[in-house]
Amino acid sequence: MRKTLLALVGTLTVFTTSFAATSSDYREPLDATTLDTIRSRFGHLMQLANRHDFKALHEMFWQSPSALLVAKSAAASEGNWAGFWGNDAIDQKLHDIGTSGPVVLQPDYSKFKVVGLTNDVAQSYAPVTITVSYAGQDGTPKPFLVLINWIKVDKDWKVASEIILPVPPASAARS
Repeated sequence: MRKTLLALVGTLTVFTTSFAATSSDYREPLDATTLDTIRSRFGHLMQLANRHDFKALHEMFWQSPSALLVAKSAAASEGNWAGFWGNDAIDQKLHDIGTSGPVVLQPDYSKFKVVGLTNDVAQSYAPVTITVSYAGQDGTPKPFLVLINWIKVDKDWKVASEIILPVPPASAARS
């Protein structure tokens, strides 16, 4: 038992030391200018969505069958929320949402964050208040999290995946 405990402590010490060295050696793969460019692209994406500019939204996405949009589903067979793969499915979903009534996205830029994962892939996070009347939603502004994976294609940053997650209401305080 004592040998097992010593082996476990030794393993954890090596792991912790390795992790600490790795963490302190980490270098952001994207410079500040590139991160600012992606932040700007995110702002442009929000503007296009608010204008219902479907053609321009199409151009913001990576042109690939692997492009992904996770959003509210209108079809019960897909579940409440679903993944829509490829540009045709994404275009159709954005069109369906945008033509269902008013759609307003209000990002909280004070909480926006973008990080580089590699020199040609980044991830952004933003809390966004969304007002929409699609698939049973009543047009009341509600909180969402928008997570986007960005991919560099030629010299431009494109949306590889956009995941729109509803924030559940806070639980009632217990007395």
